[in-house]
Amino acid sequence: MELIDILEVFRDHLVEISILIFEFIGVGIIIVSGIHGFYLYLKKSPDTKLALAKGLAMGLEFKLGSEILRTVILRSWQEIGIVAGIIVLRAALTFLIHWEIRQEMKEKRGQE
Repeated sequence: MELIDILEVFRDHLVEISILIFEFIGVGIIIVSGIHGFYLYLKKSPDTKLALAKGLAMGLEFKLGSEILRTVILRSWQEIGIVAGIIVLRAALTFLIHWEIRQEMKEKRGQE
């Protein structure tokens, strides 16, 4: 095996491990923020929506990072198309959640 082949295999394994770590962190953040949001909901806190949206946005950022890393190891145009679609959907979700956060913060400032 040549050095370039060894480096390519090492890169692929490093990227795959990094993708798993980013996915795990993203899912963990979403779960924790969901539980925290439910707790705030039970307490009838006015910050429930904002706290949940911020947690979801952060979790989606990690998941988006894992999809961007996935582009490093893709081999076919079909795989690239699928990952590009996933990236666009997650970016759109992140944009909508950030918009919702801004709206919620404006309402909160208006009430004070």
